Amino acid sequence: MFLAAEEGDITTIIGGIAPDWGPFGSLGNEARVMIEVVMAIAILLCLGIAIWGAAKQRIGATALRDTFSAEQGKGLIVAGLTGVFIIGSLGTLFTIVYGMAV
Repeated sequence: MFLAAEEGDITTIIGGIAPDWGPFGSLGNEARVMIEVVMAIAILLCLGIAIWGAAKQRIGATALRDTFSAEQGKGLIVAGLTGVFIIGSLGTLFTIVYGMAV
């Protein structure tokens, strides 16, 4: 009987999916941690914008009956969640673009 995944394990699969640092591979550990901290802060800021937009939409739509505030809240939600997605996928995007350039 032949098993296809006889030698591999889950870390091999996950390690293959997770992007490497691509052009930033030669950075030191401290620089990588700083990049990760900046990205984490940016993601938290974007989530804060999305939460603020949700609150603005809810308050504007029900309590104040202000349609402009509700529409502005929708825009903030979309902007915040888009920012989270873009920042969260920057490592993958950099790796793909760098791999295509090489």
